[in-house]
Amino acid sequence: MYQASVRSQDEGFMVHYAYGRRGSTLSTGTKTESPVSFTIAKRIYDKLVAEKTAKGYRPGDDAGQMQLVSSKVHTGIHCQLLNPLEEDRLNEVLLDPAYWMQEKLDGRRLLLKKAGDQITGINRLGFPAAVPESIVHSAQRHKGSFLLDGEAVGDQFHAFDLLSVDHEDMRPLRYAVRYFRMRDVLFSFFHPHIHYVDACFKPAKSGVFNEFKRAGKEGVVFKHHDAPYSPGRPNAGGPHLKYKFVETASFVVTKVNDKRSVSLILFEDEKVRPAGNVTIPPNHDIPAPGTVIECRYLYAFKESGSIYQPVYLGPREDIRAAECVTTQLKYKNASPEPV
Repeated sequence: MYQASVRSQDEGFMVHYAYGRRGSTLSTGTKTESPVSFTIAKRIYDKLVAEKTAKGYRPGDDAGQMQLVSSKVHTGIHCQLLNPLEEDRLNEVLLDPAYWMQEKLDGRRLLLKKAGDQITGINRLGFPAAVPESIVHSAQRHKGSFLLDGEAVGDQFHAFDLLSVDHEDMRPLRYAVRYFRMRDVLFSFFHPHIHYVDACFKPAKSGVFNEFKRAGKEGVVFKHHDAPYSPGRPNAGGPHLKYKFVETASFVVTKVNDKRSVSLILFEDEKVRPAGNVTIPPNHDIPAPGTVIECRYLYAFKESGSIYQPVYLGPREDIRAAECVTTQLKYKNASPEPV
């Protein structure tokens, strides 16, 4: 058996572990030589849990035994995550008719599953997520089963891909096939709170791209019309890419300051990098240290790593602290205009 825990000590936290056979005296130790911040301790603990579960350990019922970060049961469904489109490839992709373009909405990533009368929401990590009643009622109007990938914006669900319908797995099929099948499915029943996201597949998409940009949209997604739906994120590039008009990133809150401000950090390999502060609006609760939050910003300073003109968007329970890395940031530079 293996036990792991995060415990407070002095001004910080320590990560403790113990292992051995049940009923025997356990060998003990710590993963931290001295007290560290909760954020760093939580990251070390998460990494330890991931390593042990990968080796076959499972959470137990004994008090103090290793527990997984989430108490929810994983659905076994993983969503497709996209890499950003590099600036120097933007015009190439805009002019390539093989890439279809969809608006990137400013919402909460959500997979919507209907199996019989049961409606299940699934977040980007693959865990069950709450679904607004309006979306549930709309989904229940469909006579069969489906699995849609999309974004929840308020009480509306915006579908941009179809993963399965009834007993047919659509994921191995071309994106073009999935897109038109998704439209057919949604045309077949009345669903006032479910919408599909239009795909632009004109040879020249620049006009629509610039309209989105002028309208202050969050960004666009480019999908190769021959690409299957591949769960997870490619190490680099990929046939599906995202391009943001506004910069957003996920950060870890490290402390609460005066005047409703919190300090932010990001990880760079094993190092912790400060990322500045953000003010929390009065209509939001102040996030506690260790919370992952989303912020919009204009750009980041290369020298300090701090973000300029940050705007707090809210907590992100579906993003792990380990994903809050410096590679998310866009630094101040000149960007070429699309053709």
